[in-house]
Amino acid sequence: MSAMQAQAVVVGWQVYELTHSPLMLGLVGLAEAVPALLCALVSGHFVDTYSPQKIYRAAIATLTLNALILLVIAGQYIQTSDQFILAALYIGIAVSGFARSFIMPAAFSLLPMIVGRSEFSAAAAWQGTTMQMALIGGPALGGLIYGGYGAHGAWLFPLSIMMIGLALCTRINVPERVKTDAGTRPSAAKSIVEGWRFLLGNRALLSLMSLDMLAVLFGGAIAILPAFAHEVLGLGAEGLGILRSAPALGAVLTALFFALRPMRVITARRMLIVVGGFGVAMIGFGLSTSFASALVFLILAGAFDSVSVVIRGTLMQILTPDNMKGRVSAVNSMFIISSNEIGAFESGMAAAAFGLVPSIVMGGMGTLIVVGLVAALSPHFRKLRVET
Repeated sequence: MSAMQAQAVVVGWQVYELTHSPLMLGLVGLAEAVPALLCALVSGHFVDTYSPQKIYRAAIATLTLNALILLVIAGQYIQTSDQFILAALYIGIAVSGFARSFIMPAAFSLLPMIVGRSEFSAAAAWQGTTMQMALIGGPALGGLIYGGYGAHGAWLFPLSIMMIGLALCTRINVPERVKTDAGTRPSAAKSIVEGWRFLLGNRALLSLMSLDMLAVLFGGAIAILPAFAHEVLGLGAEGLGILRSAPALGAVLTALFFALRPMRVITARRMLIVVGGFGVAMIGFGLSTSFASALVFLILAGAFDSVSVVIRGTLMQILTPDNMKGRVSAVNSMFIISSNEIGAFESGMAAAAFGLVPSIVMGGMGTLIVVGLVAALSPHFRKLRVET
């Protein structure tokens, strides 16, 4: 995750340097979302049918090879045109989306092989803590290295730590599932239909995923941070890296709290409150005119988002049977990708049409509207309460 977030900063700044277009920044999100969404239809089937840890390793290896190719081309270790570099960046992001569609369901399926039900909440918080620590260090270091050494030096960082991650993931060792004969395995089409049927029949899970998707779809503004940092705050790559890390700082502090003091009672009402808080924080960020205020509101946005991540992760583990975890997580990844990457495209389009500040403020207001609609239209979800 450190490598992917550092890579996101380098890609974002390099695309903006080459194009000076918020719309092109939004297209970065779309380039990652399309292959991730398409592959998510089948990735859950393969995770539930084959070995999650082998699929996880293969996906990390794909990301490592992708980072190496981007180092050579985008890092300008070979002489080529700006247009070729731009094309390579978008293709590289598409490959990342492909790999991510397998990483999420594989990791989700591995967790219950390692910890028991009573530890799900704490495990989700610890996962969130380590992930958010990566979200702090990766973007900040990526931005600092880019500011000091340009693309030539910056691309070395994500490749180096991705290689370390690949080496470490080979140490994941859990018992293999009992293999079934190829003739008794369900077809991919039947397996996918079973996963969707289960999810559509579970209103709590469906409401949970829909709330998160729609809220972040409208409220996310990370994709246009390079433009906001440059045009509104007058910052360079170093400032962009710090801003990109700010939500993770709020998230890691919050996740650490819940890792040490796990939630024993999970309620949907709390989920609605923190998602609403995320929307308010994004409005505050959009109205910021100084680096300090933008930093504070992004930290608050990360803190609210961290609580929702712990709640969503715990509920999904509890409400999903083991033989469905890969497929349900794959569908969830489609919701997450839709909210993050397609949300990035929406942010770029809105910024191009209405301007940077209005697009961020309207997005935060959209999040608040979504929370109000879910609370009003889903009384069963509003009353959801689960003990861990």
